[in-house]
Amino acid sequence: MATTSGSVEGSSTTASGGVVPAHALAVEAALEFVESSSDAGLSSAEAAARRARFGPNLLPQAPAVPLWKRFLSQFMEPVIGILLAAALISGITGDIVDTIAILAIVLINGVIGFVQESRAEKALAALQKMSAPMAKAMRDGRLQLIPASELVPGDRIVVEGGDNVPADARLIRSFGLAVQEAALTGESVPVTKDAAPALDAAAPLGDRINMVYLGTTVAAGRGDAVVVATGGATELGKVAGLLESTEREPTPLQQRLAELGKVLIYVVLGIAALIFAINTYRGTPWLESFLLSVSLAVAAVPEGLPAVVTLVLALGLQRLVRCNALVRRLPSVETLGSVTVICSDKTGTLTRNEMTVREVVTASAHYHVSGSGYAPEGAFHIRVDDGEHASGEPIHAPGRSDLIRALEVAVWCNTAKVEPHPEEAGVWQVVGDPTEGALVVAARKAQVSAQDRDERVIHEIPFDSDRKAMSVVIRLEGTGAAMFTKGAPEVILGLCSSEFRDGSVVPMTEERAEEIRAVAREMAGRALRVLALAERRHEDAGHESVTREEDLVFIGLVGMIDPPRSEARAAVLECRTAGIRPVMITGDHPATAWAIARELGLAREGDRLMTGLDLDRTTPEELKEAVGDVAVFARVSAEHKLRIVAAFKARGQVVAMTGDGVNDAPAMRAADIGIAMGIAGTDVTKESSDMVLTDDNFNSIVNAIEQGRGIFDNIQKFIHYLLASNTSEVLIMFLAALFGWPAPLTAVQLLWINLVTDGLPALALGVEPIEKNVMRRPPRPPRESVLTKSRARLILIHGTLIAFVGLVAFLLTYENGANIDRAHTATFCTVAFTQLFFSFACRSRSQTLFELGPFSNPKLLGAILVSGLLQFAVVSLPGVRAVFDVPTSPAGDWLLILPLALAPVTVVEIVKLIRARFQGPMSATVA
Repeated sequence: MATTSGSVEGSSTTASGGVVPAHALAVEAALEFVESSSDAGLSSAEAAARRARFGPNLLPQAPAVPLWKRFLSQFMEPVIGILLAAALISGITGDIVDTIAILAIVLINGVIGFVQESRAEKALAALQKMSAPMAKAMRDGRLQLIPASELVPGDRIVVEGGDNVPADARLIRSFGLAVQEAALTGESVPVTKDAAPALDAAAPLGDRINMVYLGTTVAAGRGDAVVVATGGATELGKVAGLLESTEREPTPLQQRLAELGKVLIYVVLGIAALIFAINTYRGTPWLESFLLSVSLAVAAVPEGLPAVVTLVLALGLQRLVRCNALVRRLPSVETLGSVTVICSDKTGTLTRNEMTVREVVTASAHYHVSGSGYAPEGAFHIRVDDGEHASGEPIHAPGRSDLIRALEVAVWCNTAKVEPHPEEAGVWQVVGDPTEGALVVAARKAQVSAQDRDERVIHEIPFDSDRKAMSVVIRLEGTGAAMFTKGAPEVILGLCSSEFRDGSVVPMTEERAEEIRAVAREMAGRALRVLALAERRHEDAGHESVTREEDLVFIGLVGMIDPPRSEARAAVLECRTAGIRPVMITGDHPATAWAIARELGLAREGDRLMTGLDLDRTTPEELKEAVGDVAVFARVSAEHKLRIVAAFKARGQVVAMTGDGVNDAPAMRAADIGIAMGIAGTDVTKESSDMVLTDDNFNSIVNAIEQGRGIFDNIQKFIHYLLASNTSEVLIMFLAALFGWPAPLTAVQLLWINLVTDGLPALALGVEPIEKNVMRRPPRPPRESVLTKSRARLILIHGTLIAFVGLVAFLLTYENGANIDRAHTATFCTVAFTQLFFSFACRSRSQTLFELGPFSNPKLLGAILVSGLLQFAVVSLPGVRAVFDVPTSPAGDWLLILPLALAPVTVVEIVKLIRARFQGPMSATVA
């Protein structure tokens, strides 16, 4: 095997070493070349050895920004530059202590900002790792789902409609395979692939129909292939322009906060300039006035707010992962809090996705199937007339030709595999579609299996949500072939001209077809998912009609149950309490969908159901009016889903849309937030989504919305805390200048307060536990600003309250100029501790600290304790006091400082109690 980096095929190797490229080799030669002739694929040990040799299947990354550059970027803010200039001037004029103190604070602030950004980067990197692409590969003799980065040359892989191709690979088999290669070749339409031919070595990239390439997407069909190049050796890896990393775009929330920051900078700089002018006019030395004004500007402007928001968002998204919801895009957190409608699929989302065949109906008998789940254990019974119970002893299934014929169709027209779980004894798992897995399990119960399926399949028409059918053509013993077809009863019956009855084929009459439809409706009315089975056999496998879905022989119906999730009913009720409307959108039979919806409480009195046929007869304007009372949409196609989303959005709703197939991608993109199924979803669906459910569970959507609301609440909490604290500092300095008093705080003290109070407490508020009432209030308006007018007024009120107690401390200790040093110290401690204690009031808009639980956010307690000890140290330690302009210890003033510091938080908490008492708990708007 060639030893180029990550490649056994690369074109560069051809030029230098004469190696024949994989597309110019026959299938057998290509397999031999990459030493992968066994159908069992590579062993784990061999794969590990090749990965050590070729490296991971990852595209080369642009060099990371050096740590020193990232650190220096913390000091590039304009206000920091002004402060550094002020420190330099201060040093030149001989005030070395102030210069050192200011530089130390700037340095500490830079370190904190650097650490915060690094934590955010690591948190986002962890999320990206969780959402890394996966690949279906044969390892150790079985088909497994592994990270695409672990693929190596020689791996046997399977690609299906909706998958992203995980590496460059030579096709071994293909069934109706079409690949969208626009990203690589510019070809605008999907390219039909064929594994059979060996092509000319000089064939251009777009003409290599026996190859699939990394970066392309499977549009339809299925293919088995062997990996020939990975990572940088792939065709995509050779395109240098695609290897440049792109800078992460800021989220809308970050952009709004950046705009808010700019406004605050202008306002604060204006006030700082005014204070400088007033103080200078009144005789304060210009350097002192300048340092004071610049320090105030630095302290008052929350220049690190976007970075803190990024960190809080990233940490919040990791909390969402623990709720089985992987949010792929940061802006989606904002959208989650505004969702008003959830359009959810039924199978696997509202139900358990553990399909079990319960009934098989043929022209001769109605069979009941025992057993549950994916363990191939159970028996067949003849059902009695009431359709509710099995009768007598189990029958000998292999002796019933009609039953065996039906199960043969079910197991051959199937791509799923059922196998023991590799780590859990006694547990069976399905690799593939759960519905198809249930059919394989039922067949095994009757000792029916599809031996050598991959070798005997000569044609395949994959399932399509619009066609609602799937067919395969199997080579029979000798020269014959058989087409096996399964799908929706109304579709399959339309393709059938005869029926298998009592061991022979008889013509299908319209009366008989209607009888079968009635049976299917009755089964669906009992919440069974019903599939019809049909076949057509040919003596000549080469006959031109072998691959056409026509003149089929109807074999029977299969009814399977996917029970509702036990937690889904509670989740539906929680949605309604939270002002969110759940809607079921499914391709299933209307009766089945309605039965499940009623059981879950999703369909209530006055609600109605619409089918795809109803939608076809409805104009957009009519649909906009109709969706107001529709709880279930059944038998819908991808186009119908797109229309449904558009109708809800036209009514002003914020729509979350779930999906698992490639045809769901348009509707998911059209929705305000697209939610992909992590288990059943295709790669294309996941990449089109804003959020991926790792357990495909409706309850996880509701939990994610709750977390999203909580995350946004927390962002508002620490923004409120920061702006109220900074407002208080501006007001203290401005009012003192206005009334002709000396500055209550020095420049170094202002900077220290900003450092010690804005850092740890703000971050701790960002990870505040979610309030219990977050799902008992309506969704947040999607266009509502993070800083509403009412919240801005409240911030001003709270800032004024903190400023008031700071000024009271100053005036009570100032003694008409007799003790300015004592006044500075008392004000310094009062403002710092007031802001720290005020963080308790910001934990909730409506609940008091004791209702929340004083110890329910230990991170905030720790932040206040650490910050409080730091503040106590700088005013108590003799060697440190001089640096912070604290000539004397405030030991005699603590009885004044602490009551004043507790006053604002006490007032805010009392207001909460009063409003809750007289106006209801949801009316409080503090913090």
